[in-house]
Amino acid sequence: MSKFELKLPKMGESVAEATITSWLKEVGDTIEADEAVLEIATDKVDSEVPSEVDGVLVEKLFNVDDVVQVGQILAIIETEGGDNVEVKAPEAAPEPIIEPETPKAVAEVAQTIVAAKSTTEPVVSTEGRFYSPLVKNIAKKEGISQSELDAIAGTGKDNRVTKNDIKAYLESRSSGPVAPKPAATPVAEPVTKAPSTPDAQSNGLEVPKAKPAPVAEKSKAETSTEKPKENPIAISDGDEIIEMTRMGKLISKYMVDSVQTSAHVQSFIEADVTTIWNWRKKVKNDFIKREGENLTFTPIFMEAVTKALKEFPMMNISVQGDKVIKKKAINVGMAAALPDGNLIVPVIKNADQLNLFGMVKRVNDLATRARENKLNPDDIQGGTYTVTNVGTFGSIMGTPIINQPQVGILALGAIRKMPAVIEGPEGDYIGIRYKMYLSHSYDHRVVNGALGGQFVKAVKDYLEAWDYNREI
Repeated sequence: MSKFELKLPKMGESVAEATITSWLKEVGDTIEADEAVLEIATDKVDSEVPSEVDGVLVEKLFNVDDVVQVGQILAIIETEGGDNVEVKAPEAAPEPIIEPETPKAVAEVAQTIVAAKSTTEPVVSTEGRFYSPLVKNIAKKEGISQSELDAIAGTGKDNRVTKNDIKAYLESRSSGPVAPKPAATPVAEPVTKAPSTPDAQSNGLEVPKAKPAPVAEKSKAETSTEKPKENPIAISDGDEIIEMTRMGKLISKYMVDSVQTSAHVQSFIEADVTTIWNWRKKVKNDFIKREGENLTFTPIFMEAVTKALKEFPMMNISVQGDKVIKKKAINVGMAAALPDGNLIVPVIKNADQLNLFGMVKRVNDLATRARENKLNPDDIQGGTYTVTNVGTFGSIMGTPIINQPQVGILALGAIRKMPAVIEGPEGDYIGIRYKMYLSHSYDHRVVNGALGGQFVKAVKDYLEAWDYNREI
């Protein structure tokens, strides 16, 4: 007998840890190669961890809701043949936190604050708030008190504070440490608010005057970043309280962050897709028989968007501070439905290098694996522009929210039979046409109305110029 170490595999760029959501096998169960042993969740996607060998599960090294680092051993599987291997559960080592440089005076104050906090009691998980060993280690090392940790908004499962949450808090604290409250002043002494020096202002510090004792007050910058308090909602008899799913919480956070980041503006245009409708009707049955693939409208629309992105490369960008990053690769995301009804955005990598047949294969593959909850983390990363089909739900148009850090997203409305004025050689006449609305949301910080309108107009032109005799 030998023992195989089942480790948390690498799950794509920027994914360093995962939360165990459930064990599919128990100790003593027989496992076949490629059979799923447990389910995990990252901040990107949920997935399964399969076994690489046949054997029997003899030990589980982590429990449900534990946060595990990539490369850590999850379980031990006993296999036939070989020698036993001694395995110890690894300890999660916290990554070093690199703090930005600060002015000397500010750094000294920050060191004083950290030193004072280091004397506080170690943080512990509280009722309704679980902290992983990694988060506790970082909090202990950086002198974060229990009250500070409890105040950090968590983005993990059940609002759990993740490594990224605590690192983001440390970065904001490093760039703006808050000075401790000064000692209370006698009643006879006048009390005034202390002015701030430029250096202290930039770091969130208040510097007291030499004579009067200051009253510690929060600056406008500090109060503006505080999460507004939610008004209590009256709950009546018969009301049902439903806990948001993990994916629902993530989507909620991403949507709010996007609206707070980008200046959203929309352009709308109507496209006549009668030729496309009739062409698809003509070729779809033969295509299914020949290729075993369903020919939907989505790959046709994705091809048109890809052509428009090549024509207008400044829609294929991202914003970082005051710099614009022009992307070389054209990676088009397409919103797809998950089994629980939520949406996810798998990405068609290098879409400009695919012909229509390749686009059909790629779209169908991603849509199928999304419905079966079998997407990999790499499948949803690296997008440079996004398309969402709101017509699937009967909507004729929509105003979608930008998928950060992209600068544009196109919503496809429902295709409808519409009366239209048709120009003919002998004059205009009324006819029935298949039409749809295209709704383009874009980031007005870097995309002006001309570019945003020209881009969606180009998509319309590509669709309306479809060749009815095209072969696939």
